[in-house]
Amino acid sequence: MSELCRLRGVLSPVLTPFKEDLSPDPVRYIEHCRWLLDSGVSLAVFGTNSEANSLSLSERQWLLDVLLEAGVPPSSLLPGTGCCSFPETVELSRKATAAGCAGVLVLPPFYYKNVSDEGLFNSYSEIVQRVGDARLRIYLYHIPPIAQVPISLGLIERLLKAYPVVIAGIKDSSGDWDNTDALLRNFQSEAFDVFCGSEVFLLRTLRGGGAGCITATGNVNPAAIVELYRTWREAGADGKQAALTKTRGCFETLPMIASMKSCIAWKRKVAEWATVRPPLVRVSAEKAEGLQKLLDADGFAMPGV
Repeated sequence: MSELCRLRGVLSPVLTPFKEDLSPDPVRYIEHCRWLLDSGVSLAVFGTNSEANSLSLSERQWLLDVLLEAGVPPSSLLPGTGCCSFPETVELSRKATAAGCAGVLVLPPFYYKNVSDEGLFNSYSEIVQRVGDARLRIYLYHIPPIAQVPISLGLIERLLKAYPVVIAGIKDSSGDWDNTDALLRNFQSEAFDVFCGSEVFLLRTLRGGGAGCITATGNVNPAAIVELYRTWREAGADGKQAALTKTRGCFETLPMIASMKSCIAWKRKVAEWATVRPPLVRVSAEKAEGLQKLLDADGFAMPGV
């Protein structure tokens, strides 16, 4: 894989702004994505924190077109394309690849539980073959706390032997540092990149040779996370890591998607930003005020907003 194609650094699973009627808001979506790019963050659109699995295939395709037509560089995009529906995964992966996106972040098929590595290998193999594009770069998405379908070390090894160029990396959202460490020791290479799923693990990941992080709070605290990525070899890195971990802890006092959307609504002075799609529930005014006090006490800011 060409070095120019490789994703590195900080990526944000971009929050999807909704109107009061629960339809996606393309104007605010573009505005948010441009702010993230200006902050040095690449865009993992249609991730968990994007409420992607509450979006239809046509909505994801449309929002991707919205970004491309707005001039967002496809090289900055890592769309989440993993769906329960196999044909939808293939279709969305094919579209993103044809558009020139840097890669696709692919959940395992997650409705059926206790599936075998053989079944998961067959699933990823069929995606590769049916997309049928030499430009395809798949980043595996390991998030067992939510998907309940893990991506094992053995499965990764088998996929890399079969598709050493296409299988380009992994996002580890297990929340288990031992697992991330095992991925780094066994697979991080010139052809396969390991991203941690939270900035809480960013410094350890970088010291272990990893590529960076794909993290929810890249939506609200991008500049500080990027600063650690850029300066992790310098004195003071441990202090920066501690500060990032503390700020993330503020957001984790509430359900993460709703808390981040509440924060953006507060900072942008746009109440509609707090809207989430069912079954998620927006943060109450009382809880939003409590979060704001925590963030103010932490010295939190969103430069450029």
